Amino acid sequence: MSAPTPGTLEEQASKRRERLLALKRKREGKSDSTEPSSKHQETEDDLLPKPIFRSYKPLDEKLKDNALLEIKPDDVIEQVKEQLESAKSQIVMDQLDVTSLAPRKPDWDLKRDTTKKLEKLERQTQKAIAELIRERLKERKEDLAMMVNAGATNFEREQ
Repeated sequence: MSAPTPGTLEEQASKRRERLLALKRKREGKSDSTEPSSKHQETEDDLLPKPIFRSYKPLDEKLKDNALLEIKPDDVIEQVKEQLESAKSQIVMDQLDVTSLAPRKPDWDLKRDTTKKLEKLERQTQKAIAELIRERLKERKEDLAMMVNAGATNFEREQ
């Protein structure tokens, strides 16, 4: 494979530049020719964003179209009356759930936070106990069945 000559590199660069310019013109809505087409001609006003006025009342007539209409606050007098009337009614003690009124124990959050750690420790403890049992069985080198039978007879004697 021969190395590209400087002339071919310049030709490739100019072709790449032309393709990029064509893509840029296409993206901007222009045709491949240098003249803009009549359907894609847009005024500068169409390209600029339209401001929306929420709390400002513009003085210019052109900008008044962009102002939002004033919103009147809702009448909340009826809602307040209903809430005041419901507060006046007495609550019957039978309707109250006493358990929901009782405060939580002072250490409930500590127990909640430590449950995951305790579960992990419990698993590790069970593994360690199983490992100790295996080691004892290996040291005694006795038959497992004999050990089980001996344990069962001891259990029966105790009861």
